[in-house]
Amino acid sequence: MTWQPALVALDVDGTLVDASNIVAPQVRAAIQRVADAGVPVILSTGRAWASALTVIEQLPFEHAEHVCSNGAVTVRYPPFEVVDVLTFDPRPVVDRILAEHPAPLLAVEVVGRGYRVSSEFPAGELHGEIEVVSVDELAGSDVTRVIVRDPNASEEEFIELAHRLGLEGVSYAIGYTAWLDIAPEGVDKAHGLARVCGRMGIDAADVLAIGDGRNDIEMLTWAGRGVAMGGSPAELLEVADAVTGSLADDGLVAELARWF
Repeated sequence: MTWQPALVALDVDGTLVDASNIVAPQVRAAIQRVADAGVPVILSTGRAWASALTVIEQLPFEHAEHVCSNGAVTVRYPPFEVVDVLTFDPRPVVDRILAEHPAPLLAVEVVGRGYRVSSEFPAGELHGEIEVVSVDELAGSDVTRVIVRDPNASEEEFIELAHRLGLEGVSYAIGYTAWLDIAPEGVDKAHGLARVCGRMGIDAADVLAIGDGRNDIEMLTWAGRGVAMGGSPAELLEVADAVTGSLADDGLVAELARWF
């Protein structure tokens, strides 16, 4: 117990909140104890900023940087300031996707505002301003991420799709549903956290990172202590330093109570 976190990095969905998007009182209290100890708490999420903000506003965060869009965007808040934006040309990826899977929903992030989408996504899956555009317009300029979604497909089908695509020059992560996030090459949550910690003078060895998804693999591997939530995919459990309970079982609260 001699080790003590110098920074706590938290995934959002499945770690901080469930589908209700509401931070439970006991979770907020646990994060307050970290803040009271003078240790920075930041989000490291696949969500775009507009969606991450709906959770940040429920928590006792001071002026801090948060990692969004799986590491492609870093935002300091409050007040709102975009610190990092990493982009790529989506056209080759979009063309390859449409050749393999002709009817997906596609979205690209408009940093700080919302998304441009090829068609409407299921209610509640995207936040912020949503603009329906043609595929040509959607893929016509550099972006931070491309989201591929098919409500009629399974998680397993999208894992197979990612393998078939043989994506080169980009990074990607598969969600719990038929959801594929595509980012600039080499960009992930660990990449974003490394930039934030570099500016703060904090070593990776002193970071406590907690998450529950495939897009948390690099983050948990990078951090000094990487903790997987109960019920996480096998790929994440394999790289985690420890496993706590699920969100429903107050796993995040238990892990933070260990140190604070």
